Amino acid sequence: MADRAIHPSTPVPQRTTVTALAPDAPAAVSLPVPAAPSAIRSYLSQRGSGALADRSFGAIMLLCACSIFAIVIFIASILVLRSRLSLTQFGLKFFTGQNWDPVSGDFGALPFIFGTLATSLVALCLAVPLALGVAIFITELCPKVLRAPISFLTELLAAIPSVVYGLWAVFVLVPIVRDQLGPWLAKYLGWTGFFGGTNFGVGLLTASIILAIMILPIISSLTRDMMTAVPTSQREAVLALGATRWEMIRIGVLRNARIGIVGAVILGLGRALGETMAVAMTIGNHPVISKSLFAPGYTLASAIANEFSEATGDLYLSALIEIGLALFLVTIVVNAIARVLVWAVTRGAPARVA
Repeated sequence: MADRAIHPSTPVPQRTTVTALAPDAPAAVSLPVPAAPSAIRSYLSQRGSGALADRSFGAIMLLCACSIFAIVIFIASILVLRSRLSLTQFGLKFFTGQNWDPVSGDFGALPFIFGTLATSLVALCLAVPLALGVAIFITELCPKVLRAPISFLTELLAAIPSVVYGLWAVFVLVPIVRDQLGPWLAKYLGWTGFFGGTNFGVGLLTASIILAIMILPIISSLTRDMMTAVPTSQREAVLALGATRWEMIRIGVLRNARIGIVGAVILGLGRALGETMAVAMTIGNHPVISKSLFAPGYTLASAIANEFSEATGDLYLSALIEIGLALFLVTIVVNAIARVLVWAVTRGAPARVA
């Protein structure tokens, strides 16, 4: 008799040997015992179709995503409503005026804008070359034994609280700028006009240095990710043409990752624009516009942190909130540009095999 065909989806029952213990049963008899159903099959057979659960899960996830938009819109609307008095009274003159006099009710945010841009740009000039060097070394030149420790220490800098940076700058960086670095810069670079005047240790230069240290891990980590996203075939192709290792890094890696590196720099700029405590502790907190980096200054964020608790009048409070609105909009625009640039360089790029 031909063997019966067994469908692949038909479960094959397990056979278990059952021994008869009766005296008149001389031999063991094999009886088929069906296998117990699995827990997953039991659950799926009892829960029904699951369409309601899928729709509920999708609705909850959509609600979570929409909550982000709601939070941003809520913050922006509150800032606009609370700064309406200052917007109505000063208009665009608020951003071009240089006088900040709460007693007479005259408010101009230009010194704060100047201080914010000056410290952020100087910090980028200091941090970008160092961050690129760290990223290139970790990605292309670092031995595997040192790669993990250096990467960990670099990312650890980003986790240090801002107030800790400020305390370190007050007790360590300010004396160095006042006694060692400042006199050296005034002696050899004083002719530029950027290092003239009285040097008290606190000012635009000190705030820029501490900002550079704070944005260094952000730029370095993102640059390392962009360089890792460059395919290994690019490196091999440049080396096969006879290029040196430096030429391979410059032509095959940095050139392909340049858009992402620009995005990393802009993200670092966004962090520098919104930094508060460390800058407030080292910049001098004086609303003036000066060419010298030794001079004290003020930023948008530090002005809000220092003067918000002292705001007595409605106009004074409205002016500070308008500063916050300007900083909020600038930060959103900067981060949006950075995200677009990072996405442009990483889409479709295969991960590099270590």
